[in-house]
Amino acid sequence: MSNLDKEPIIAVGLVEDAADIAFDLGAEFYLREKLLTAGAYRACAAGDHLSLLSPAGREISASPALHITPATPQSASFTLHEVKIGKQFHWERAVSQMFKGELEIILTSSGQLTAINKILLEDYLASVIASEMSPESPEEFLKAHCISSRSWLLHQLKHKNADDQAGRKADYRASEIISWTGRAAHNDFDVCADDHCQRYQGVGRTNAAAVKAVQETYGEVLVYNGEICDARYAKCCGGITEAFAAAWEDIAIPFLQSTADSGEPLAPVVSEQDAQQFILSRPAAYCNIEDKKIIRRILPDFDCETKDFFRWQVDIAQEELRNLLLLKTGIDFGEITRIIPLARGPSGRLFKIKICGTREEKVIGKELEIRRILSPTHLLSSAFVVKPYGAAASIPKGFTISGAGWGHGVGLCQIGAAGMAEQGMSCRQILSHYFHGAQLEKLY
Repeated sequence: MSNLDKEPIIAVGLVEDAADIAFDLGAEFYLREKLLTAGAYRACAAGDHLSLLSPAGREISASPALHITPATPQSASFTLHEVKIGKQFHWERAVSQMFKGELEIILTSSGQLTAINKILLEDYLASVIASEMSPESPEEFLKAHCISSRSWLLHQLKHKNADDQAGRKADYRASEIISWTGRAAHNDFDVCADDHCQRYQGVGRTNAAAVKAVQETYGEVLVYNGEICDARYAKCCGGITEAFAAAWEDIAIPFLQSTADSGEPLAPVVSEQDAQQFILSRPAAYCNIEDKKIIRRILPDFDCETKDFFRWQVDIAQEELRNLLLLKTGIDFGEITRIIPLARGPSGRLFKIKICGTREEKVIGKELEIRRILSPTHLLSSAFVVKPYGAAASIPKGFTISGAGWGHGVGLCQIGAAGMAEQGMSCRQILSHYFHGAQLEKLY
């Protein structure tokens, strides 16, 4: 990808595994040579083919795939309905979203439908930075996010078929379960539109500031030793960013090492005593933003529903936890006696714990799997300490989980980076703070 000399077109998965997909064309589009006028359409799975129904409900096409292209690409748009965002997280919901570019609907091997948007990379990015965070955020932050998002995507595309991209699935038949999400989990398109990859919620969220940030960083990426950086990012590190290996493969990536999200040094978490002191305090950090007006300006509306993320707390009753673990793992642990921290990264994020029950014990990691099994959706992060309450005969009535941050914490801290920009720091200062040793390079 380092020899890329022009802007690529990418394929973004919008809806997956649906029995039918409803969409509105806002202008004239073409289905091969057939002109489709503006209106409401529906694609339905019908055995070995998919059926396209007109606004009047008449079948106008029966084929394995639909490739719908705009007659006027610069102005034409389509709206997709029942698009799920925040899948499996606490902000999950179904919404309608408007897109530009081409719409492709395919029939998968499971007999379901997948909707794909084919769009120029830079147009895609204008939506990403306005979907991940608010486009009302400071200009220098939007530019930094744009470069990070562009770098991440181009790195993924270059390494899409590499052997180390598959991740590791959880196998709860083993005594130690260590899993993480693969980086190349999509076969029918390049990247999905949700938090697994990057949020891409259509052109309805973009504004002039987002477009300007894209234009001013056009084609720019972060590189390290001649390679485009895998420039990860997360919502809020909680005061210290995390090392790559706490969330994914056991490898050290020089530009994804842990760093204090502060102008002042913060000691990395080494011991359980460190974790207690760090997580149960509120250190000064770029992502420790107390001003609610700033938070409302930099976060999308649905993210603002999460009131506490720099430091947070949840209580889980014994019966709830037992049922939750059974639902998530398929194992009846019995009554839970202890949740033991076994390994943490320098941000305090746990990547290995031991669940001890009266019937079963298991060692579990990494950070996302820990977050998944201890919450109906996901815990905000794995940087937490656990305190049992109401113990009787060594069986607690429940557990209090006190945590720090939101997300895996690796790479750029979105709220921290926005906080840096609020303080007048530049795009380059933000990027050099989070991606040590990386350089900027213009690809096209």
